[in-house]
Amino acid sequence: MRVAMYYNNSDIRLEQLPLPKISQGEILIKTIASGVCGSDTMQWYRLPKAPVVLGHEVAGEVIEAAGDVEKFKTGDRVIATHHVPCNTCYHCIRGNHSACSILRSTHFDPGGFSEFIRIPAINVDRGVLKLPDNVSYEEGSFVEPLGCVVRGQRLAGFKTGSSVLIIGCGMTGLLNLQYAKSQGAGKIFAVDINDFKLDKAKEFGADFIIKADQNVSGKIEELNEGRLADFVIVNTGAEPAIEQALSLVELGGTILYFAPSDPGYTMSVNFNELWWKGIKIISSYAAAGNDLSLALSMIRGGRVNVADMITHRLPLGETQKGFEMVIKSTDSIKVIIEPQN
Repeated sequence: MRVAMYYNNSDIRLEQLPLPKISQGEILIKTIASGVCGSDTMQWYRLPKAPVVLGHEVAGEVIEAAGDVEKFKTGDRVIATHHVPCNTCYHCIRGNHSACSILRSTHFDPGGFSEFIRIPAINVDRGVLKLPDNVSYEEGSFVEPLGCVVRGQRLAGFKTGSSVLIIGCGMTGLLNLQYAKSQGAGKIFAVDINDFKLDKAKEFGADFIIKADQNVSGKIEELNEGRLADFVIVNTGAEPAIEQALSLVELGGTILYFAPSDPGYTMSVNFNELWWKGIKIISSYAAAGNDLSLALSMIRGGRVNVADMITHRLPLGETQKGFEMVIKSTDSIKVIIEPQN
């Protein structure tokens, strides 16, 4: 089968690997849609594992199921997640699934940027969902990232009526924007350095868009009855944005950090100011089963519009081009790789 083999961000090659063979509890899927995630392009994180086949936002068709698999059969349309928790350890029982030691030890074979994927038994058991008839494969590839959004806002304690500030209006920013809106957010502000992304934020429901080089705090106060944002979601690892969030959150408000930064970055804060303001700071990574199920139901019901977030569709042989688009991030929101093309 063909795969897009990652060596570095500037070197992704179309290569051949043997078709994976499944064993007990496993399924083999034909990959129809595989989204390029910003985390795929974090070269500092990916290089130690290279060469490797990346891709974890996938949807496809089951073409083979082991004899003991009861939930899925040949022909089923499914989404699969690459990281799944054990659901039985100390952290899982406490609802902190992303701290599970099993989570990041679970992987696809080989990865989403390939024509076929072997889904291990543990993933089949707790990380595969059937796609409803009205959800396309492309839309299904958004279940994993939207599930991460669902988890993040749940852990952060989002409250209906809260004013929301979205910092960074790429794919995750727009998912966070739409999901907050679906939960009854008050005024929604969107900040970015890119006009294309700001226009997209407006298209997907932001009440106000603000260029990052403006007086952001002053603009929010002007439009929000003298208050800053109750709920700030930082969807970028850019250091200025990470630190700026502290000056844009209202007294008693919440900051949700949704993206990692470069290794070695240390954030400096005025602790007393933070303490007096009563700010809640939380980070979130990954998603668990219930979050993924809710994400799929939001897509199925049209509560979150993911189809219109797709700006580019590329064949497997152009995965390198897809990575370049995501890295430059000038005129793309979601890049979908179609491994069967």
